[in-house]
Amino acid sequence: MPPRYENFPRIAIVTGSDSGIGEACAVALAHDGYDVGVTWNTDKAGAEDTAKKVRDAGRRAPVAHLDLSEASTVPGVVDGLMDELGGIGVLVNNSGTGTSTPFLDLDFEQWRDILAINLDGAFLCAQRAARRMVGAGLGGRIINITSVHERAPRVGSAPYCAAKGGLGMLTQVLALELAEHGITANSIAPGEIATPMTGQENEDPHQADRPGIPVGRPGDAREIAAVAAFLASPASAYVNGASWAVDGGMLLMGPQAGSHLQGNDWRRP
Repeated sequence: MPPRYENFPRIAIVTGSDSGIGEACAVALAHDGYDVGVTWNTDKAGAEDTAKKVRDAGRRAPVAHLDLSEASTVPGVVDGLMDELGGIGVLVNNSGTGTSTPFLDLDFEQWRDILAINLDGAFLCAQRAARRMVGAGLGGRIINITSVHERAPRVGSAPYCAAKGGLGMLTQVLALELAEHGITANSIAPGEIATPMTGQENEDPHQADRPGIPVGRPGDAREIAAVAAFLASPASAYVNGASWAVDGGMLLMGPQAGSHLQGNDWRRP
């Protein structure tokens, strides 16, 4: 039987924590007592703002540039943050990107770029973090932010859906292989969340009307972060290999939504 591990360090790295879900996760973990490594690709100012919020919570927050499309640079950035922080207990793989390009119009470079960021980069970060966790012998948590499109396809999102589906299955393999080291791996599958990625950076999701979602609105990034904070906590020790849909019930609407369509607009991104 694998030994119990309850002493992994209160140190986290959250990729893509310059805005949106990543920022919310970093701040939530800071309020739970974690030092947080903050990463950014295109928004350095956003990353510095996230780091300030982490520091305002009394925690350390080194900031690093991380471009997951440049695979050769990823291990060094992750190692550098772990060295500066003195280890790692939690990795949140949040960085991601998508497209609205029909399958027939995709070029291979666009396909590869989206898979590189959403899947290859997450693999590299998870592997570096897991190796450090295993070496320390204290256990840990790997939390991968996937999407409802880990399970459900979307027109115009072939590489995004393929990558998120792959990341969901990778999470399950990690859960099997790493459990003996006291490391759990789980994924969070958000639905529509009011973030810059969905063009809703400054909108209050509680004021938006979404008839196709049972709760009637988009989600707030902090609602994803709350689940991540739970999965990072000792209370989640027996949760392993699970995919948490945080979508207001969106995935439940498949046949129900389809039976109420009045036209063919859904066929176009």
